[in-house]
Amino acid sequence: MGGQGPIVVKIGSSTLVDAAGAPDRALIGSLCGQVARLMDEGHEVVVVSSGAAAAGMERLGLKARPKDLPTLQACCAAGQAALTEIYAEVLSQSGHAAGQVLMTRRDVVDRECYLNTRNTFERLLELGVVPIVNENDTVSVAELSFSDNDMLGAIVSALVGASLYVILSDVEGLYTANPSTHPEAKLIPYVEELTPEILAGATGAGSAYGTGGMASKLRAARAMLAAGIPMTICEGRKADVLVDVVHGKKVGTRFEASAGHAAHEGARKLWIGLAGVPQGTLTVDEGAVHALVDRGSSLLPAGVIATEGEYAAGDVVDIRAEDGMLVARGITRYSADEVMRIHGLKLDVIERFLPEREGAPLVHRDEMLVF
Repeated sequence: MGGQGPIVVKIGSSTLVDAAGAPDRALIGSLCGQVARLMDEGHEVVVVSSGAAAAGMERLGLKARPKDLPTLQACCAAGQAALTEIYAEVLSQSGHAAGQVLMTRRDVVDRECYLNTRNTFERLLELGVVPIVNENDTVSVAELSFSDNDMLGAIVSALVGASLYVILSDVEGLYTANPSTHPEAKLIPYVEELTPEILAGATGAGSAYGTGGMASKLRAARAMLAAGIPMTICEGRKADVLVDVVHGKKVGTRFEASAGHAAHEGARKLWIGLAGVPQGTLTVDEGAVHALVDRGSSLLPAGVIATEGEYAAGDVVDIRAEDGMLVARGITRYSADEVMRIHGLKLDVIERFLPEREGAPLVHRDEMLVF
């Protein structure tokens, strides 16, 4: 892939569809024109596109988003073909090819699949192809879904080593309050850290055509801050907005860790933190949070105050503070049954009845992504 890393741009359903609920071909044309311009400047670009369900509704003549899974998946199958045709046709007019990439979480959870997927992206970009990415809604099931395309875009950004992740939304960016209900709300132009106040102010799902909302975008931002990849949320219908963001103009809200705190996590940590499916949750005390976040320590059993879920040694687990805030995600070296017996205990005490785990932390820092 390119020396500076590809640009990943995600466009949401609420931005992609017109007032009638059909794909907005003029908007797709504008986006593809901007992509072509950036490629002509030497950038590699990956597009993560929502809108399959909306396109399928148009093609199948449905008036409302299906509520049952088989019909929704059939709708997405028809819509995915329609969307890909539009992107391929418009990009070809500027001399660029499009390639469809449909993903499920299995493609990144399994290590071999993860590497194969990364190699496919690498080769597509080397060939000058624009990957058009979406979740494979036709076969995806809940436990292997990405939940929304904001997180899919974040995972793709980490996968390809992106230099920038841009979310084209139906809002200008992150505000101090919901601008729909608080006219006095102000745009926040720059975020270095996601504080509890920012996270608490996020709202949930938005339009009838999408599954995300500001909360999902902040989850993606948290992942990108951990990965050291800058991310921008901006209003996708503004003229040349993608080009402006890439050229460094002040547009929307930019999420980027300060120079002294920029994260540069290794590929394995990113894979664990972004692609791993948590099988349980460890709740830790304030001292453990401080050790993980400020000192980069491993998680010791003494800092755990509660455990939830059924997991085995080697599974991915969430690590949360007492207020429920996600602190980290990592691979546990103990099963749920063992954690029930040893949580809150010091290592020298644990060694008396689990001698085979002598000195072993619960989650090692090399197998944990701290958010």
